[in-house]
Order: sequence, then structure tokens, then C-alpha cells
Amino acid sequence: MWRSVAGLSAAALLLTATIWAQDTRPDNSQKDQKDQSVETFKVNVNVVNLFFNVKDNRGALIPGLKKDDFDVLEDGKPQTIKYFTAETDQPLTLGILLDTSASQERVLPMEKQVGAEFLREVLRPKDLAFLISFDVNVDLLHDFTNQAREIARGMDDARINTGGAGGGIPGLGGGPVPISSPRGTLLYDAIYLASDEKLGKEVGRKAMIILTDGEDQGSKLKIKDAIEAAQKADSICYVLLIADRGFYGGGMGYSGDNQMKKLAQETGGRVIDVGRNEKKLKEAFDQIAQELRTQYSIGYTPSNNKKDGSFRKVEIKPHNNLKVQARTGYYAPLPGSDRGQ
Repeated sequence: MWRSVAGLSAAALLLTATIWAQDTRPDNSQKDQKDQSVETFKVNVNVVNLFFNVKDNRGALIPGLKKDDFDVLEDGKPQTIKYFTAETDQPLTLGILLDTSASQERVLPMEKQVGAEFLREVLRPKDLAFLISFDVNVDLLHDFTNQAREIARGMDDARINTGGAGGGIPGLGGGPVPISSPRGTLLYDAIYLASDEKLGKEVGRKAMIILTDGEDQGSKLKIKDAIEAAQKADSICYVLLIADRGFYGGGMGYSGDNQMKKLAQETGGRVIDVGRNEKKLKEAFDQIAQELRTQYSIGYTPSNNKKDGSFRKVEIKPHNNLKVQARTGYYAPLPGSDRGQ
């Protein structure tokens, strides 16, 4: 039985996209399996919790580091680290966002196959995942589940949708043809909705994997709105840039990577350009799986305890020549808010 997702925020109500949900969410007993330490971060609004990776100069992940290997600064001011763990088995909440606009017609079958394999490998009993497609609409193809085969089935049902207006003839460089609104690829709206309506209500480790060429056409919201929503949801954003350059006349009209790099950088994720190469796509999914299972977690009580909703810049600085991959900051709670970071 399908039903509309209720309770959209005022901003989301302005969207022309419609998001649908299946009644397939696991019962509360499954959610109770999540670590109680994670719940502590939810109810204690004075704690900021950051998940991050550490890499060497060649990009290899570095395990085995300790709390004393890092300094944390908020808006340039040193903070006292209260919690530090190496998160290898904490439950993961994962959103898969699948571009089903006209420009993806040649690559969608590859995305379905490799994406299903990734989910079978990465999802564990305590994890949850959901699947959203976006084109002229934003659709929730499957709600939260820990069953990889259910998400894979939702992927298999995904179809290219141009809203009945055509999407340009692949290879001629026409790109998505706007329909009457105009609308074409509601990428930013999809990221916002996935963050605000799905991941923002969860706790613990959260990530989005967005399979797209990065081109937005017709979203009501801007990239800054999508980034802000992802940051407020504490979600890492990985973008698998799957661009059929032939659709854009050999790439001359393609420019989708710039905004996706900004999204990934500010949320602690990465953009991985795979083109139309199935092997590169598989390798990209493998890299993401390894990063999600090799994370550190730092928690601290900010010296600035004002509840003013402002953005606070956070830097995690290692004591050696290593690179930290983390979100750039967080939004302070508003007065009366009981939501942790």
C-alpha cells in the first residue's frame, strides 16, 4: 500500500516533486538494536558528534589512531574531546539516490546491477537503507529496510522518466528537454528531501550515495539548500559521477561536477568520477564501503553553548602529516530545540 509522506517542512511543501513511501519500515525492536551510545548523542544537545576518515598522502585509510592524535577546533577555538572511538561496526543508515532522468538512459542498467551488488555486500542486520529516484519527480522507491534484496528490487523497478515530454535523443547533445514547468532532473530537491524527511529523523552514522551526472534541471531549491539540509541531518554525501558525455554532445555542455564537489566536500564525502565504466563504478562502491566501515568518531561539548542556529566551522587536525575527511561544520540548535548534532 502506497501513501504520501506526511509532515513535509514548509520549504518542502513548495516543491513540485512528490515523494511516496511504502509501509515497509522495520518495527521499533529493530531500531532498538542501535547502540545506546548513539542515543546519548541524540538527547544531549550539548554534544557535537563527528564521523570522519583519516588517509595518508596516497589516499590509503589509516586505522589504529587514538584521541591524543587529534585536535578539534570550532570557529578557530580549541575544544576538549570527550568521546573518541573507532567505528567499524556501529549501525549505518544509508540513502541511495538514483538519477532516472533522460541523460541516464544508457547507464541506468549498469547502476542497477552494481548498486545491488554493493548493497548485498555492505548491509548488515543492524543497518537500514532506503531508495529514492529523481527525474521530473522525486519518488521513494523503497522505505527503510535492512534487506538488500528489497532495495535491489526497488532499483530493478526504476525507469527513465521524462514526464512524457521526451528527453532528447542520446548522442545528439540535446540534453534533457524541459517540460512545461520546466522540470527535468530534480537533483537538489531529492537531496533536500532525503536529508530532511528521512536521514534527519535518524541517529548515528548516516550517509547518502548519489548516482548522477550532477546536472540539476528544475529543482525548486538550490544547491546551498541541499547542502544545508544534509549538514543538519549529519549525513555524509558520496557522489558517484556517472556521466554519459555523449548525451551532452561529447561533454561540451556538461558541467555537473562542480556543485557535486561542493556538496561532498562540505559533508565529509567524496565525488568519484566513473563515467560509463562498470569496473570503475564497482571500485567506487568498494571504496565507499571501506570508508564507511573504517570511520572514527569524535564527540565534544562546544565552548560556544549559544542556541542560535548559526553554522559553526569545525576542524579536526591530526598531529601528523595525514588528511582528515570530515564535514566542515554543523548548525547549532535553535532555542527550545532538543535535537543533538
